Amino acid sequence: MSAPGRVVGLVGRTPGAAELEPVLPESVADLAQPSVGPSDLGASPAVPRKRLLSIVIPAYNEQDNVTRMYQRLTAALDGLELAWELIFSVDPCTDRTEELILELCHKDPRVKMLRFSRRFGQPMATIAGLEASAGDAVVVVDCDLQDPPELIPELVQRWLEGYDVVYAQRRTRAGETLPKRIVSAAGYRVIRRIADVDIPPNTGDFRLMSRRVVNNIVSLKEGHGFLRGLVGLVGFPQMSVFYDRDPRAAGRTKYNRFLGSLLIGLNGIVGFSRYPLQLISLIGMVLSGLAFTLALVYLGLKLGGVEFPVGDPTIVIAMSFFSGIQLLSLGVIGEYVGRIYDESRNRPKYIIESRHGWDAKA
Repeated sequence: MSAPGRVVGLVGRTPGAAELEPVLPESVADLAQPSVGPSDLGASPAVPRKRLLSIVIPAYNEQDNVTRMYQRLTAALDGLELAWELIFSVDPCTDRTEELILELCHKDPRVKMLRFSRRFGQPMATIAGLEASAGDAVVVVDCDLQDPPELIPELVQRWLEGYDVVYAQRRTRAGETLPKRIVSAAGYRVIRRIADVDIPPNTGDFRLMSRRVVNNIVSLKEGHGFLRGLVGLVGFPQMSVFYDRDPRAAGRTKYNRFLGSLLIGLNGIVGFSRYPLQLISLIGMVLSGLAFTLALVYLGLKLGGVEFPVGDPTIVIAMSFFSGIQLLSLGVIGEYVGRIYDESRNRPKYIIESRHGWDAKA
């Protein structure tokens, strides 16, 4: 197992000739502008505001990891010349997760917690944390410690160099079974080929986003919360930092071991590609042409007096094949219709039961 947070490579898009000046996040760029105020009238210059980094941590039944996460985060963040805040986005838990986070809130005013009225899931917990954050940049990281907090200073450094999105890209995936790695690799390959936006392979939600990226993401009305696709949709200069992913520190994953990756991949495909619908049309045309050709062949054989076998097995096989294609097509269409139905209801993405760590005016 590699040391937590060890960076093993960097890739990214180098700003071109048209970008001679570093592209800073809006809030950072504002800090770089000379202020006009009392200093111009002879008064002492104002002290510039210290930049704020927000860390959003979705959590559900993570009592064994909360304290470890806090300790490793504080050790990584205290070395930065930034103010910071931790925002735990918590679905109602059945263990001591909420209790432990509340203890941290009382101990450290930089720790905050959002508690939802019911379980809305990790994607919505992430979106809620982004909307509640106040930082000039925001990092999203899971509470299971598979993504090392020690990598965050490297993400911050790339942000200060001018990139609006710095996503952590997995070089190795320790603790994952071979079938899951195969499904993930195949899923990323498919999504990369057919998606309407660029979704880098071997990435998760672990990434840093500038304030203008976060503002644009939370302004979107889509209710699926597929962060990797939403970040690609928003755009802005992006780069990656390679790292070795660790096994889960403690506890059990909340995703289905067999269907979790498939469902996530399906969510990404339906949300960011119409290719499956186009594929259905293509398959329909091909099968229609094949059926027409077969009919002509049968007609020619019949007129030529050639004997050929026709019976129940042939009919059953043909009917089963075409019925399967029809049901598959209906299922694909149903996914898109269901997505339209969900979006048209315009229900709240989440409902917050309580907020801890903010003052009464927040």
